[in-house]
Amino acid sequence: MSKFGAMKQQRAEKADAIGDSPDQATATVATRAQTRQGKKAVSAYFSPEVSRGLNMLAAEQGTTLQALLGEAIDLLMRQHGKHPFGER
Repeated sequence: MSKFGAMKQQRAEKADAIGDSPDQATATVATRAQTRQGKKAVSAYFSPEVSRGLNMLAAEQGTTLQALLGEAIDLLMRQHGKHPFGER
């Protein structure tokens, strides 16, 4: 469970103990999107120009930024003699 999901759950439990009725959003425990289950985020910080260029390239190619980065990671792995993961 995420940090914020745990915080929501604690808030709902406190409200139950006090007798307050928490709103529906508080009572619902956050879950990870099905497409993200079993995966971890990999991120880095770049200049706004790099971000803009990558997003423009994704739009021109009709694909997503995630797919472009997956392709770049596969190329990097091959360049270093490693097996590509092929995740998109």
